[in-house]
Amino acid sequence: MRTIDTRGLSCPEPVILTKKALAANEDSYEVLADRVTSRDNIIGFAEDYGYKATCEANNGEFKIILKK
Repeated sequence: MRTIDTRGLSCPEPVILTKKALAANEDSYEVLADRVTSRDNIIGFAEDYGYKATCEANNGEFKIILKK
């Protein structure tokens, strides 16, 4: 599972990094984010790209798991 660390980045950078990683068409990814807007945008983009997303929150940070 490839990890994409978007913490500390402002939109649209987290989605751009996620889009570049998803181009590899792997079965699963872990995306780390620290902003609610980034979380929501990453999940929406990934679902449009055909991935199912689950998210865990911990101390203001999010771990988003994307699976085909």
